[in-house]
Amino acid sequence: MRIAHFGHSCLLVELHGKKVLFDPGTFAHGFEGLTDLDAIAITHQHPDHIDPNRIDALVEANPGARLLADPQTAQQRGGRWEAVHAGNVLALGELQITGGGGRHAVIHPELPVIDNTVFQLGTPDDPAQLVHPGDSLWVPPVQVGVLALPAAAPWMRISEAVDYLRAVAPRTALPIHYGIIAQEAQGIYFGRLSEMGPAGTEFTVVAPEDQREF
Repeated sequence: MRIAHFGHSCLLVELHGKKVLFDPGTFAHGFEGLTDLDAIAITHQHPDHIDPNRIDALVEANPGARLLADPQTAQQRGGRWEAVHAGNVLALGELQITGGGGRHAVIHPELPVIDNTVFQLGTPDDPAQLVHPGDSLWVPPVQVGVLALPAAAPWMRISEAVDYLRAVAPRTALPIHYGIIAQEAQGIYFGRLSEMGPAGTEFTVVAPEDQREF
């Protein structure tokens, strides 16, 4: 598996011969020139996960890509966008994509809770080789290889991030969703998540516009 990080929650995952781009939002940069994508996956409708000013050009540059999103985003976008509900299982060649979760984390009780699809990539025998939870703390019911771990958000305390990491206990944790943290402060979050994570979990930071093999 190869993962490239384009900032915040935007990841390009190459797995089982397929390329899937997640959440090209307003805080992400460098994804604009990508072509030959097999899928573009959107966890939810917030602009830091789908940039309304750049998504159409990305779709146009990747006419063969499957367009996958949470149900509300798929309805809003229309056209070729497919709604992925919790429990849905899709085949993309040898790659299996499984939907999970379903709802965004609560930001405040007075604000409506929107759809949020957790995407799990893998195979029928190992369905969660990578998990991208979007803006949720949904715990997959199977062993997780690489967890894209939200590091900071208006809807989350760092204690909740630690507890989520411990509950999932992945082989590897890769922090995402830290575009709202000043660069000088990122080490505080990463240090806590690294030192307080479960035994046996490797904590790995992939800097924006960098990549790594897993």
